[in-house]
Amino acid sequence: MKVVIQRVSEASVTIEGRVKSAIGPGLLILVGIEDADGAEDIDWLCNKIANLRIFNDEAGVMNKSVLEIGGELLVVSQFTLQASTKKGNRPSYIKASKPNVAIPMYEAFVKKLGEITQQAIGTGEFGADMKVRLLNDGPVTILIDSKNRE
Repeated sequence: MKVVIQRVSEASVTIEGRVKSAIGPGLLILVGIEDADGAEDIDWLCNKIANLRIFNDEAGVMNKSVLEIGGELLVVSQFTLQASTKKGNRPSYIKASKPNVAIPMYEAFVKKLGEITQQAIGTGEFGADMKVRLLNDGPVTILIDSKNRE
């Protein structure tokens, strides 16, 4: 499972002209799922994300987590994170899970993150043409692959 985490001042997802979810200060999390992913990937990533110290403390040092600042979370499914660009110029998405696998994994990810943070999680809509708007704060952008834990 791959995630792109962006520290944001605000973020939203619009589908067919309607805002589905919007958050203030917190994290926008883009999630790419592959068939090899399982519950252990979800648990590890959700705990890592909730406790990642990428928010400024009183001294301006990135030393606080989204939990500590009371930040909001927005999770958006993004199969293109599983793109392979090794051959040619057209990305291959062969590693990206099909909806029958990816949707339950995405829903489990959102549920687990909500349990850990004790808050409602904003979401996009799996498979929809989404317009994601964000104001990256910093900018701070972190890439994490659950298969590279060491």
